[in-house]
Amino acid sequence: MIDDIRETKECQLKDPMDLFHSGQVVKICAPMVRYSKLAFRTLVRKYSCDLCYTPMIVAADFVRSAKARDSEFTTNKGDHPLIVQFAAKEAQVLCDAARIICPFADGIDLNCGCPQRWAMSEGYGACLINKPELVKDMVRHVRSQIDNPKFSVSIKIRIHEDLKRTVDLCQKAEAAGVSWITVHGRSIEERHQPVHYDAIKIIKQSMSIPIVANGDIKSLKDAENVHHLTEADGKIKHTLFSKYTYQWTAVAAFLYGEVGVILVLCLPFISPLRWQKIFMFPLWSKMAVFWNKMFLTIIVLLIVLFLDAVREVRKYSSVHVNEKAANVNSSAFDHIQMKLFRSQRNLYLSGFSLFLWLVLRRTVTLLTQLAKEMASHAALETQVNDATEAAKKYMAENERLQEALSGKGDSKKKESTDATEEKLKEEVERLKAELQKTSNAFHKAKTEVAAFKKQSEGLRREYEQLMKEFEQLQQSLNKAEDKKDL
Repeated sequence: MIDDIRETKECQLKDPMDLFHSGQVVKICAPMVRYSKLAFRTLVRKYSCDLCYTPMIVAADFVRSAKARDSEFTTNKGDHPLIVQFAAKEAQVLCDAARIICPFADGIDLNCGCPQRWAMSEGYGACLINKPELVKDMVRHVRSQIDNPKFSVSIKIRIHEDLKRTVDLCQKAEAAGVSWITVHGRSIEERHQPVHYDAIKIIKQSMSIPIVANGDIKSLKDAENVHHLTEADGKIKHTLFSKYTYQWTAVAAFLYGEVGVILVLCLPFISPLRWQKIFMFPLWSKMAVFWNKMFLTIIVLLIVLFLDAVREVRKYSSVHVNEKAANVNSSAFDHIQMKLFRSQRNLYLSGFSLFLWLVLRRTVTLLTQLAKEMASHAALETQVNDATEAAKKYMAENERLQEALSGKGDSKKKESTDATEEKLKEEVERLKAELQKTSNAFHKAKTEVAAFKKQSEGLRREYEQLMKEFEQLQQSLNKAEDKKDL
């Protein structure tokens, strides 16, 4: 190993991150027990392998024993870029191993995906995915104690049954300054089951650092197919202004709609009475049945989104990336700032949407109440005007009567009043006379009616007697005709 190390010191180490910046699919030889030794790595590099890993090395043994170092690690000047994979459970032990290997390799990888029982019983491998804070602490320690800015620090993981836990683990590692993450698309319990490439794709979409897909890739065609399924091509995407997700796109559209509706409601040339007529349309009457339920539902949704945004803001505001880690892996720092910006943006969207939704409800209520008040005010004003006119008329008549009764006024008015009284007296006498004549005529007509009534009663009796005689004659005539027939 010593001769190989001397040769390696003479060569210039490469930056593995350059491979992910190339825009091409990075072809990586995964760490395989007893296989990924120097001879095997030399062979695969001849067939366009871009990046090679060593087999997993227990960091504690590597630091403690020179014999372990000689047997577990060999390299040469053509063996680059090279990643040394360690199994570790203590941050300082991993840092010591990284410092030893730093001059001879291009980076280290922390194994958080080995499901073997012996590894998990010792606290190595896949059990670390359930200890995100420990993983974050180990990555941060290596970043802070390795001075080479091109030295990469990566991790390899398996997925949880709850994928949110896996995304949270990846985000914490990214915040600590991890260079990239290799995701084996199976859980700890799964061995030969199909790989969950959809889970790798979700993780890729949630991160800004490179994500390497791992699992059941046995040929270049498999690699291309997995690349299309997961988009895990190693290409770093730098963006501070990420696109809206569907729910926040809906919230933003809802916010703009609220602003537009409130502006229309506040137009000065549309009176509240006209708005009330609009609200009385049959369409609005049908919607009013569901209005309260819809209002409360939207309030609950906006409150949930607002609380989620507050949680995200607190989460990313509490993340601090040290200066050295930011310089080494600027994408992680940018991604944290992007996440913080996006969470703040979502907070403003949900907060203003909630506020304007309450304002809109209050505005509609006030417009309706104002329209009712204006209608009642108009009715009261009409009544007041009518009452005022009537009062004026009655006051004028009262004044005329008072003038007539008080005897005030000039002589012409008095003479005219006396003349009017005389005429009224004469008219009254004339009406009395006509009334008397009418009463006499009515009495005479009543007497004549009684006489006519008696006369008509006598005629009725005579008519009935004649009818009886006619019937008797008719009967006798019929009898005579019957006798003749016989």
